[in-house]
Formats: sequence, C-alpha cells, structure tokens
Amino acid sequence: MQKPQLLFPVMATPNGTLVHPEYFLLVGIPGLGPNVHFWLAFPLCLMYALASLGNLAIILIIRVERCLHEPMYLFLAMLSTIDLVLSSSTMPKMASLFLMGIQEIEFNVCLAQMFLIHALSAMESAVLLAMAFDRFVAICHPLHHASVLTGPTVAKIGLAALTRGFVFFFPLPFILKRLSYCRTHTVTHSFCLHQDIMKLSCTDTTVNVVHGLFIILLIMGVDSLFIGFSYILILRTVLALSSWGAALKAFNTCISHLCAVLVFYVPLIGLSVVHRLGGPTSLLHVVLANVYLLLPLVVNPIVYGAKTKEIHSRVFHMFLQDGR
Repeated sequence: MQKPQLLFPVMATPNGTLVHPEYFLLVGIPGLGPNVHFWLAFPLCLMYALASLGNLAIILIIRVERCLHEPMYLFLAMLSTIDLVLSSSTMPKMASLFLMGIQEIEFNVCLAQMFLIHALSAMESAVLLAMAFDRFVAICHPLHHASVLTGPTVAKIGLAALTRGFVFFFPLPFILKRLSYCRTHTVTHSFCLHQDIMKLSCTDTTVNVVHGLFIILLIMGVDSLFIGFSYILILRTVLALSSWGAALKAFNTCISHLCAVLVFYVPLIGLSVVHRLGGPTSLLHVVLANVYLLLPLVVNPIVYGAKTKEIHSRVFHMFLQDGR
C-alpha cells in the first residue's frame, strides 16, 4: 500500500534553500494490484536471466573465437556488454518492486540509476552508428574495409562512444540536484528517468528541459540521421549489383543490425514524443518506457544469435562438446 505523501522525510541542502526527498517511490504498472505485480515478476526475472545468458554467451564466444575478432563482431560484443550493464542497473530494483512491493529508492541511488540508463543508451546509439558504418564500408567499399576498420580503430570508436555517453549525461544528476522537490515523490515508472524526476520539481526546470532536449537531438537525433544516410547509400549500392541473388546476399548481412536499430529507436522516439506532449502520465508512457528499456536487452541476443551463422554454429558446437 502506498505511503502518505506528506509523511515523506525530506532533506535540505546546506544553504537551506533546496529540499530533496530522502527517497522516491517507484511504481509498477498503473491500475494493477500487488498480486498481479507479484506474478508479473516471474516473467520479468525470466527475461532478465535469458537476456543476461544470451549477451554473456555472445561476449564469451567472440572473446574465445579468434576468427570472430572482426569489426562487426567486436561492435556486437560492445553492444552486448552495454545491454548487460544496463539490465543489471535496473532489473534488481524492478524485481524487488514487483516481487516484494518495495517502492522506495534513495534519492542519490535514483539519480545514479538515471545517469546510467541515459548514458548507456547514448553509448548503445553510438555503437549502432558504428555498426552501420561497418556495414556501409563492407558493402560499398569492400576492398578498403580491412584497412579502414582496423583493430585500433575499432577500439578508438568504442572509447569515443564511452566518453561521449559519460560526458554529455554527467551533468544530469547535478542539474536535478539544484531543484526542490516539494510535490509528490512518486515517479511514474519502475526505474528513474530524467523526464520523470524533473516533473516532480516545484522549481523552474527550464535548464533541465533545454539540456535534455539538446543532448537527445545532438546524440540520438544525429546518430539516427547518419544511420539512415548509411542505409540509403547501402541500398543504392545493393540495387546496382548485377544480380538479385548478390543483392539479397549483401543486404542480408544488414538484417540483424536493422532489427537492433528499430528495436532501439522506435520506442525511444515514441517515449520522447509522449513526454514532450505533456499531460498526465498514462499507461502509454509506462508501457513505452518499459519497452524502450527491456526490449533491446532480450531481442538483440536472439536476433544476432539466429541471424549470425558464425555465432549460432559455435553455440551448437559448445553444447555438443558439453554433451559428450
């Protein structure tokens, strides 16, 4: 049962002008009772376990098999690592919320979780862009692929993705801390998002709105434009091939990446739109937020495991060896 809002302990900053709650209350799915949330926890935990095993298997296979130390697979290992960290930063708290009804999350823990979700999402966007560039070079300029995307270059791209995600989203916890929270302390999702926390403030949030919109457009917006431009060039090259068989074979190497892009960007755009439209938080907000966070974690290992022959053949080989 939710605690009365007026009984929430608050803490003032040293200058005495700002008021921060000691904790926020997380919410599961609106309109569903504790019993329904309890039973929903089991498929949630199953999804987390399957996603973790799938991503771990991809990382280990790519690490062990030297023939997979190519740009496409190295970027895939980065993507799986990001998904693993992201799921581990959100799923345990979500499981405790659904299983035991523990809604409280400390103020600073909520800000840390929020930073990780947004920063890791930016890193995932950068890796998806790098994978699009890899497919562009491999299909449009195959003779230069080995010389352009060398091992050190791939490492530098990974470091750049990590640095960009950290630098652009590092200010978020601090610009949230400069706000006072004297309204309800209940966030409307099962995890902490910048848009959600910002709405709980009773002080001016112009800086937060401008900064949030700026980094979304600069990072996810620019990345998606470059990914789209890459696929326009890829399609032009593929359609210029002499036979449909060769064209389909070339484009088939992009199917897994296209699925990952759609699974990541479609919920992200939908969530950004419904938050920017304003109005009371609805079931649509909550569903889109959960799809945005959970779907890539589960779908990416399945898609890449099924569509990438080199990976699923090695998975079968590992199981056959263990069965002997």
